Amino acid sequence: MPNRLATATSPYLLQHADNPVDWWEWSDEAFAEAARRDVPVVLSVGYAACHWCHVMAHESFEDEATAKQLNADFVAVKVDREERPDIDAVYMAATQAMTGQGGWPMTCFLTPAGEPFHCGTYYPPTSRAGMPGFRQLLDAVTRAWRDDGERVRRSAGEIAARLADNAAAALPPSPVGADSLERAADTLIEMFDGRFGGFGGAPKFPPSMALEFLLRHYERTGAEHVLRPAALTCERMARGGMYDQLAGGFARYSVDAQWIVPHFEKMLYDNALLLRVYAHLARITGEPFPRRIAEETAAFLLGDLRTAEGGFASALDADTDGVEGLTYSWTPQQLRDVLGDDDGDWAATLLTVTERGTFEHGSSTLQLLADPDDPERWERVRAALLASRKTRPQPARDDKVITAWNGMAILALAEGGAALDRPDWVDAAAEAADLLLRLHVVDGRLRRSSRDGAVGSAAGVLEDYGSFAEGLLALHQATGSPRWLAAATELLDVALGHFADPERPGSFYDTADDAETLLHRPREFTDNATPCGSSATVSALLTASVLVADPTRYRDAAEEGLRGAGTLAEHHPRFAGHWLTAAEAMVRGPLQVAVVGPDGDASRDALLAHARHIAAGGTVIVPGEPGAAGVPLLADRPLVDGAAAAYVCRGFVCDRPVTATEELTASLGLRP
Repeated sequence: MPNRLATATSPYLLQHADNPVDWWEWSDEAFAEAARRDVPVVLSVGYAACHWCHVMAHESFEDEATAKQLNADFVAVKVDREERPDIDAVYMAATQAMTGQGGWPMTCFLTPAGEPFHCGTYYPPTSRAGMPGFRQLLDAVTRAWRDDGERVRRSAGEIAARLADNAAAALPPSPVGADSLERAADTLIEMFDGRFGGFGGAPKFPPSMALEFLLRHYERTGAEHVLRPAALTCERMARGGMYDQLAGGFARYSVDAQWIVPHFEKMLYDNALLLRVYAHLARITGEPFPRRIAEETAAFLLGDLRTAEGGFASALDADTDGVEGLTYSWTPQQLRDVLGDDDGDWAATLLTVTERGTFEHGSSTLQLLADPDDPERWERVRAALLASRKTRPQPARDDKVITAWNGMAILALAEGGAALDRPDWVDAAAEAADLLLRLHVVDGRLRRSSRDGAVGSAAGVLEDYGSFAEGLLALHQATGSPRWLAAATELLDVALGHFADPERPGSFYDTADDAETLLHRPREFTDNATPCGSSATVSALLTASVLVADPTRYRDAAEEGLRGAGTLAEHHPRFAGHWLTAAEAMVRGPLQVAVVGPDGDASRDALLAHARHIAAGGTVIVPGEPGAAGVPLLADRPLVDGAAAAYVCRGFVCDRPVTATEELTASLGLRP
């Protein structure tokens, strides 16, 4: 019989709807029930594409004896970390404080007041490898609660107080300027793996934001030693098994240092962030390889993750039928079965598929370590292998449309589409933005997610406002439409009004001042797998400051925010990539280019295309008719002798208008 999760909207919660565990969703009622029964709460946090979440579900939550024990001695609460990142952040801080590490599934034992007293991650059903078995742990917690409950509650209260103190702490502010950006770049280069790319050792996650910073730093300084590590990392990632050589798109991370064996889940946020990087690299270098990867990654977003409503789904699962990598790995014989002996052996050599294998059970992930010597043969082989792969069982898709992650996709598609002349990408970005504005904005405030056209109840957090605003501002620049600028500034005004810390200028909380009260009000300063809410919001504020009529409020907040992150950005750049990307734009101005002329005018289009091709990342470029309503950057920008013109501005100082591409190159301070 289905439990309480049967009516949930989250695909992750629905995966547990038929468990014999009597799950509750996170709610006041669940904690009231724990207080009424005088039992602890066991909080289980995960997400739909998580491999070890599936493992623990199969081993423990589907087990009748374990479920009976949970139901008798606990109130069991399930949370989708993607739907409720605020809850996840609070209890992940507790888990990391207690164990020194974190991850998912996350398992926390709480008092009925929500205070944690024991936390961990995955637990096997029986003891192994130094880990207690889950039922053994349940026994121990139950005994402690019954025999020494007062001490447990007192300890939990002390833990909660320390966590609140830690959440309130902040690094000392430090100015972010050209010198500190150079030091941050040098620190990254010192950590660079010169053989395989990336920073540090295994496991290796795609360092998207650090790469974006290095590309912007190169464009500002011309330092070749900064470009090389970024380009090498991009090439090694995309040639390895972490990249889907048949269908495009990146897996979440590589378990090894050489990018060979991925953790197979494909996340929207990774692919959005990486699309932006590869499009940026393609624009800078003009090389076909990064452009191909950008185009294939965009095709993955549009083909595999796009929803019927026009948004983008959260992820593809790591597992297929409970087996990780089942859809994606190959043996030499499987290649021969599909392609015949000659093409099969050629493909095995090309894709590093060996009898020994690079993955499990003698199978291999596909790597394309060098371009094929026969491109036409490769395209034929690739199409045949992809068609065959589609007949295999396929990983499940988490269809949640998350506001922040869709904002990242909108940013990448709008920015990349403008830079690489892919208007279809811009159109897709506009469709996703329209969906979010129609469905996810309720009474002027963002909701976190929707599914199948039904919006969820979880309130948007800071990253939703910041990332969506960034996407809308990129869409405004790609189209010139004032609608997107107006929507972005409305979101930023909410962020300043409800998320800003009144005691620390430029600092933000991750939840609104009127959001649900948790153990403490979370705030995250570091960029991890995605930009933190603060860095995304500050980046959007900086961009908006040169697009609106009155820039002071946005500019001041952006500068204060970057100053607050300055120590982190300079000394720990791996965890401040998006901060550093914004700082690069601030040091340059940001540069602004207004391209004015009638719609469809060939000379205006030529100036616009040239500006998008040569201007450094972070440059704000807006096309439109002179004095277009709702577009302050175009105000007082007349045609020049009746011809289209480009105006280049730095801060509040503008150069004379130019009408030729060569003049625009010179005005931007670049060599012809």
